[in-house]
Amino acid sequence: MARVHGYKQLENSFVKEVKKRFFAYMNAVALFFKSVFSALRHRYTIVLVPHSEKKVYNIQVTFLSLCVIVLTLIGMLSSFIWYETSYGMQRSDLQSKDDRLRETQASLDQLRDEMSVLWREAHTFQSALSGVFSSLGVNIAADSSKTTGSGDLSSFFDMRETSEGRLREADDARSLANYLSSAVEPLKEMGALLDSQSSLLTEVPNIWPIKGGMGHISMFFGENQDPFTGQLYVHKGIDLSTYRQGDPIVATADGQIVTVASDEGGFGNYVIIRHKHGFYTRYAHLLSFRVRTGQRVQQGDVIGYIGNTGRSTGPHLHYEVHIGSDVVDPYKFLNIRSVAGRVKLNGGKN
Repeated sequence: MARVHGYKQLENSFVKEVKKRFFAYMNAVALFFKSVFSALRHRYTIVLVPHSEKKVYNIQVTFLSLCVIVLTLIGMLSSFIWYETSYGMQRSDLQSKDDRLRETQASLDQLRDEMSVLWREAHTFQSALSGVFSSLGVNIAADSSKTTGSGDLSSFFDMRETSEGRLREADDARSLANYLSSAVEPLKEMGALLDSQSSLLTEVPNIWPIKGGMGHISMFFGENQDPFTGQLYVHKGIDLSTYRQGDPIVATADGQIVTVASDEGGFGNYVIIRHKHGFYTRYAHLLSFRVRTGQRVQQGDVIGYIGNTGRSTGPHLHYEVHIGSDVVDPYKFLNIRSVAGRVKLNGGKN
């Protein structure tokens, strides 16, 4: 019982101490705010004294008023600085966007100029392509749903603006794309046709028989003067000369070697190749051979070298083309692109 009584006394003492400290703290806080309010209510006198003898002005303000005025000025100054900074940043951003806009406009102007050049080139391309298709018998149909005007590129030269003020470059570029798309299939057909023709061209003797397109024709096919007797005779081939021995001779078409022989009183060292479609070719007066009988060769393969063997007055190649039992003019089969600029009608004889 005595112990419980002791606990009660201790509890009462603790409560009294807490109350005492709480009230002391509250009194201190109240005194602090009272001193603050007293200071804020303290009045100050601002004296304005003019340099002349006019009336002196006295302005009485409290400390609270001064604080409000100072805070207001600081707020206004901060707002002004923030506004000026923000305005400067926006102005710089607008200037940067304006510069980019000018660059974009310049790029668009350049693009329009390039598009104009493209349209002119496209018109030329269409004309050339149509001519190629026509010559090969390939038709390219114009799709009116994809292209404007008559279905060709004529609309590309119409530079009128739309009602919204925009130029028609985008529509014209789309029309060009549609036209090129429609030309894809005919081009594929043309490629297949050329592939089939290219295989045929390798089977027909049509290239220059001296490697690299060297030399010139020194005697043509047909009636000529015999360089030994001076009498007229029928020359059954063409003579090609480089003025020297040893230049390589090539097969003018794919085929098989049927003859590798020598005829000292006539063709000298010569080679005969059998080709498809009844063609035969003869290469005479060779210095030496690079092939053997029965060997298969392809167009452009070296078969021998220019010489001066047999009945000859100088180094040259005698070249003949036969179809079956008939002798034909080899010049008609030569690839004109290889011959251009190399044929010299000097009238010389070998």
